[in-house]
Amino acid sequence: MERHGFIHDMLDVKVLLLYIMSRVHEPVDVQRIYELAYQDDCLSYFDVAEALPQMVETGHLTCQEKGLYSITAKGIETGKVTDDSLAYPVMQRVKAAVERFNRERRRDNFIHIQTVSKAEGDYTVVMGLDDEVGNLMTLEMSAPSQRQAIALTRAFREKAELLYHMIVTELLDASEQDHEGE
Repeated sequence: MERHGFIHDMLDVKVLLLYIMSRVHEPVDVQRIYELAYQDDCLSYFDVAEALPQMVETGHLTCQEKGLYSITAKGIETGKVTDDSLAYPVMQRVKAAVERFNRERRRDNFIHIQTVSKAEGDYTVVMGLDDEVGNLMTLEMSAPSQRQAIALTRAFREKAELLYHMIVTELLDASEQDHEGE
């Protein structure tokens, strides 16, 4: 049977993994590596699961106790030499997937949410939005049930920047209107 795609052997898999690992901004687990790597129909989860320990053994990657992998200096150097052997269509798809992942993780690092159960049976949800400098906004809301607390958490995670922008706009518009009347 003829194999379609660009990834055909273990060397191709390892080149692909070096390409990915040199571009992710934080350690990642096997599942996430596979999701980022699966841009070619010939690649399987088992290929990735087989290649990773081999790459740790050769010193191209390290594995932390939580099963998170990161690239070593040796892996970065090898990746620079082998990147051009990766098929261009695969490289472009992987690059886009890694960039999307890095953006999502960066955004997730700026959002902080804590749900606290109170003795009365209701909940307090403390939600925060940060930037590179520090905290931009902290919002504390009460929720009468765990279900509503979860809904607030999800909504804030999806719309944190929009909420911040709306609040700032409303407050500044109100402030400008107050000063116009003076």
